[in-house]
Parts: sequence; structure tokens; C-alpha cells
Amino acid sequence: MVSLIPRVVVAAPSSGAGKTTVAVGLMAALRRAGHVVAGFKVGPDYIDPGFHAVATGRPGRNLDPMLSGEERVEPLFAHGSEGADIAVVEGVMGLYDGALGTEGFSSTAHVAKLLKAPVVLVVDASAAGRSVGAVVQGFVAFDTEVRIVGVILNKVGSDRHETEVRAGIAPTGIPVLGVLRRDSRLTVPSRHLGLVPAAEQREQAEQAVLAAAELVRQGVDLQAFVTAARAAPHHATNPWNPTTAFTPATSATPAAPATADGPAGSVPPTTVAPATVDRPAGSVPPTTVLRQRPVIAVAGGPVFSFRYTETTELLTAAGADVATFDPLTDTLPEATSALYLGGGFPELHAEALSANTKLREQVATEVAAGLPVIAECAGLLYLCRELDGHPMTGVLPGTGRMTTRLTLGYRTAVAATSTDFFDEGRRVRGHEFHRTTVDLDADVHPAWHLPGGVEGITLPHVHASYLHLHWTATPDVPARLVAAARAYRR
Repeated sequence: MVSLIPRVVVAAPSSGAGKTTVAVGLMAALRRAGHVVAGFKVGPDYIDPGFHAVATGRPGRNLDPMLSGEERVEPLFAHGSEGADIAVVEGVMGLYDGALGTEGFSSTAHVAKLLKAPVVLVVDASAAGRSVGAVVQGFVAFDTEVRIVGVILNKVGSDRHETEVRAGIAPTGIPVLGVLRRDSRLTVPSRHLGLVPAAEQREQAEQAVLAAAELVRQGVDLQAFVTAARAAPHHATNPWNPTTAFTPATSATPAAPATADGPAGSVPPTTVAPATVDRPAGSVPPTTVLRQRPVIAVAGGPVFSFRYTETTELLTAAGADVATFDPLTDTLPEATSALYLGGGFPELHAEALSANTKLREQVATEVAAGLPVIAECAGLLYLCRELDGHPMTGVLPGTGRMTTRLTLGYRTAVAATSTDFFDEGRRVRGHEFHRTTVDLDADVHPAWHLPGGVEGITLPHVHASYLHLHWTATPDVPARLVAAARAYRR
């Protein structure tokens, strides 16, 4: 058992208030002041944790009750904050906005209550004066279990504007911890799915983080912020540990309320059989791990930057050597025994991906020989015959293309076809976030049954779909990938 470190959740009344700028600026400013900072993001976002990593010098991590389960939020927080002395948790959307059709499940407020963490509210004051006080009062009163301990005003136009806003907030009794003025240096390129990932524009990301840190240093009372974090109640929990995650009890999808995307309920624990060449195990015995460590190639670089930090931790704990490679320039790492292709923006790099002919041919050859593959979103597109007219690997009988329609939301999915990694009928919860679509040939084996139909595609050793999973809720999946990799080596 460890005690949760000092912590604050940075929230906002709505999206667009500037909480990412403030959260990243706080992380970087606290680091510059000598703190060891752990950064977290509420929800399934991949981009913001990349900026958190730049700001803190540590891996960015996600806290999502919907994908990992309520019971894992505290343990994952404790695991991700090991070695730090303060944690900044960036919220998602508005403070009380959660999964559709629920009473705020997986919202920022939900996570704040699970962590017993105080909340600092970032308010965009650019189009209001004294009325900001009514906004603050309303958020304080909406849920008295959420403890709002301060306000940071963003996009304040002038001293006179600041005076008016402060006057409106004063009757609420909530202290103003900082005031930030508009600053053009904080502009970060964006595209159809949000900000451009830090991995794609490292230099510009670092400049934006430095600018945010300086703005926060000048405008926020850092000591008051640290004092608020230290006032969080002492609370002990067992940190999540990837090494001990591989048990049948942890392989069940956690229970969740009914949503617009699917029914409520949990999934019975997966029964795990001993490893064989025909059916990889759901768990990896320690003695097997010590005998041999297969190489699992994990796509990275600017295209495949969407990956939870715990993904590689679980693969390593399950007995694999993880080798990250860049599909834009590299070939498969030596002795690759399995492949994980995560998410990202392949549609913006289709020509460059296609130009790496050696890798495309290598992947096609290896998969035809039985190489185990799990592909999510960008990985699905890369395995198709082509993407927006550019040849891809041709592993899957389908073509990918960009559309104008955004597909976004949590999904309750049931495995439609048995593979090395999922048994038919297995229920999981995941998240979709894309503007592309894949046109598949007829008579394919789909990956998932969704409320709206089927999705994805499978081959005997390949599972490819748009669905992103948080493997902390399904640790048998990385274990089965490692077992399949070991069988492929044999």
C-alpha cells in the first residue's frame, strides 16, 4: 500500500476553455521549480499526454473509468505517480461531462471523486465579466462531493477586465489562483482530430510548453496551487503492477452503466488454458517468461503515436522484448515475432508510408507466414490494400479512405470471430475516434459486433479494427499476443 501523492485535477466548464494550456503550463512550471511532476489525462485522449510528457519529462498517462474500470483508477494513478512529489490531472470536456446516457460516468468529476482530489477550475473569461462568478457558483453547487478549491482565469483582456471578473467571483468564496492573458505563442497546430501530436512536431511542442510554463509562472500563484495539492486527503492504495496483472480475475471487462453505445454489465473472467501452439494462453507462467523473450515490434514515430503507456509495460511484463520502430523509415526489427500497430494519423502520411516499399512487402510476407498482429485504427488502415489511393501492405482485403464524417465515442463490443487474442463472444469496452472508413470485400470475418453492426476484420493470426482498448482491463490480450509470438518463433 502507498499513499497517493499531492494532487490536483485541472478542469473547466467546457471544452475550449484552455485547460490543456493551463495543465501543461502548470506541469512544466512546477518541474522548473524543482518538483517531480506526474501528468495524467482523464479519458481516452492520446494527444494531450504527449504534451504532458514534454512538460514533465515522464510518460503521460490516462485515467478512464470506462475503459480501465473504476477499480483501477486509483491503482493506475499510484503506479503512474511513483517517484513524483505532485500530480496534475488534466480533465476532459466540461467538469461534469461523461459518457453519453450516464450521470457523468467517466467524467472529470467522476475521476476527481475516485482520487479524492481537489479541483481547480479554468474559466475562459474572454467574453464575460461579473457573470463568471455565476458560472463558478453554479459549478461549486452542482455536486458538493466535488471540491473546487480555486479558479484560474484564462484569456483575460486587460486589468480592468480582470477587476470585473474578480469582483464577480469574490462572493463565491473560491480563491482566484491565477490570471492568464491572451498569448499568441501558445498556438499549437490543429487538424481534424484535434492538436497535432507532440511526436510530429517536437520542436514546436517544446516551444509551446515553454511558453505555457512562462505564462503560468507569471500569472499563477504556484505556491497556492501546491498548497491545494498537499491538502488532498491522505489515502492509501495498492499501485497497479503490470507484472501481477495476468490473472483470470483481472481479465474481465469492468462493469459500467448502460450507455447509448451498449448495455450495462460486466464480463465473467476469462478462463485461461495452458499455452500451446494451437491456442495461446491468457496468462504467461513466470518460468516460461524466463526461458525466452520473443520480440514484439511496436509501431511508433510520427504516424503511430497513439498508444497507452501501459501497453508496452504489459507486453514487457508478459515476457516480451518490445522493439519500437518507425514505419516511415524502418523495417521490422530483427527477430520480430509479433506486431502491434496502434493509432495515429496514417491518412496524413499515406504517401510516405507507401514509399517504404521494403517494410510493406516485409509485413505482407511475415503475416502470410503467420506473424501475429493486433492493429488498432491506424494499424487497420496500414494493413489494407491502399489508403486514399496509396498502396499499403495489402494484408487485408479492403481499402481505406478519408471522409468528412467524425466517428467518436465509447463502444461496447463483442468479439465476432475467434482469433489468437479474443474468443468469439468476448465482450469489451473500447473507444473510436476517426474520420476515415474502410471498404472491405465481401465474405470477410469481422472483428466486432457493435450496436450498429459489425466492424473490423480478422485473419487467423490478425485482429484489426478501429476500436482502441485499454489493456489494463484486458491483460489477457497482451499475454495472448506474447504467447502467440512465442509460438510463431517456434
